[in-house]
Amino acid sequence: MTVILKNDKISVMKKISVMIPCYNEVENAELMANSIINVFAEALPEYDYEIVFIDNCSKDGTRDVIRNLCAHNPKIKAIFNVTNFGQFNSPFYGICQTTGDCTVSIAADFQEPVNMIPVFVREWEKGHKIVSGIKTSSKESGILFFLRSCYYKVIKRMSTVKLIEHFTGFGLYDKTFVRLLRELDDPIPFLRGIVAEYGEGFNMTEVTYEQEERRAGKTHNNFYSLYDGAMLSFTSYTKVGLRLATLIGFAAGVISFIIAIVYLVLKLTHWDSFSAGYAPMTIGVFLLGSIQLFFIGFLGEYVLNINTRVIHRPVVVEEERINFD
Repeated sequence: MTVILKNDKISVMKKISVMIPCYNEVENAELMANSIINVFAEALPEYDYEIVFIDNCSKDGTRDVIRNLCAHNPKIKAIFNVTNFGQFNSPFYGICQTTGDCTVSIAADFQEPVNMIPVFVREWEKGHKIVSGIKTSSKESGILFFLRSCYYKVIKRMSTVKLIEHFTGFGLYDKTFVRLLRELDDPIPFLRGIVAEYGEGFNMTEVTYEQEERRAGKTHNNFYSLYDGAMLSFTSYTKVGLRLATLIGFAAGVISFIIAIVYLVLKLTHWDSFSAGYAPMTIGVFLLGSIQLFFIGFLGEYVLNINTRVIHRPVVVEEERINFD
């Protein structure tokens, strides 16, 4: 909150933090900041604001743009990471560094509409301490949106927590929820899962929007980043992978035993006419071997998750911060 003395009267303005994670967004950063400032001037004049950029070690001049913004507006703050800490750690850490009565997390590429901020704030003022932005449609590739939909449905069914479909982290978080995030002490935080896990206790509501096309630059999502996100959600919020390995292994063992008995009986009863050959043996070995390799890899994802948490490195290591008191 910001206390203002006007005409010998004290008025209190609530402060809204807007956290913007970015990586190589030199074409978008300045316009994003100006768009947010315009939203506050036109739709939210009764609120104070701060804009917090957290840069994930950009290489394209994004930091120079952000430094210039900070030099001309003390309400714009910046955190520069010493290296790239991934698509989940950096936004989580950025939210934890905000100081407002609530925090809005929004991407720098304009795929998440800036004009949704007043909508989130109105829901917040109704008492909802978490307002989640849910994509109902997208101007991105239809195939990609379909695959995302399938992924969300699968993970939702498998998860021990009721994960939210088409929720990317875009939304508003009250300072009480931000305080909880600071206390979690998780070296690999998965914000989407955390919101789903604790959202009910913070009177969460959902607001729908259409995802826009990226304004400029290239998307930084690729197969590896999408796979990393999928595995983090699987290993953090599901047990089904390990249990599936046990069940399939048991079923394959039973089937193999039955086939072995059948082949033994047929060979004993038709010694001269029954020739099994090597084909069944070869197929069986490759089938069981592929199943084993698949689940060894899946088990490795769980071990990697555990290993990262045991090492307990910092969520983010800062190189520089600007305009923080």
